[in-house]
Amino acid sequence: MFDHHCITADGVRFVSGHRFSDDANALKRSAPSGAGVEMPIPIRNADRSHVIASERTFFVTSSTWGRCGLLQSTRAAGLLIDVLYHYREQRKYFLHEFVIMPDHFHVLITLGAEMTVEKAVQFIKGGFSFRAGRELGFRAPVWQKGFSEIRVNEREAFLKIVEYIHANPEKGFLATAGADYPYSSAHSGFELDAPPQRLKALIEGAAFGIAKAMP
Repeated sequence: MFDHHCITADGVRFVSGHRFSDDANALKRSAPSGAGVEMPIPIRNADRSHVIASERTFFVTSSTWGRCGLLQSTRAAGLLIDVLYHYREQRKYFLHEFVIMPDHFHVLITLGAEMTVEKAVQFIKGGFSFRAGRELGFRAPVWQKGFSEIRVNEREAFLKIVEYIHANPEKGFLATAGADYPYSSAHSGFELDAPPQRLKALIEGAAFGIAKAMP
């Protein structure tokens, strides 16, 4: 059985450069001063205004319990990817991009009118928890309560999120480039769904940015 323990500070949970090996440590030591600054991730439940609508696209982030590195092994990260594709095959969502980090994941998904963002995330997190307990010996709790989501309506916002997801492993000192990280959709070999055609062009003068609190 895998028995996981870790200690976190009360209140805000933090993410910084996550490490799998000494090679990653070397990358972190060689990073320029000021890189990998720890940033808090928002802890909240889904925005109720996003729950029911027509086809919608979301950038979703969720973290492991206590921000422990439960997803750092090949088996755990691979299992979560398998869960993502299992529910994609069941048409619970369209899967555009993803990245599995040691203590959190990001996905960019589109939901049909019959699916809520809360239910979609429940499938992912609950499906992983069940299989990780059975196949890897994980003990509950596995996930931090709640998740964060950003509603994506514009093409430019969609592309910026894709770029953000691809850059996450490099920013976390896990790879020198996103395409080299095996648990990211930036890596070759993953089948992904095309961006929704309904996405609008960004209104001139408008701005879009991913919150700095995101890991």
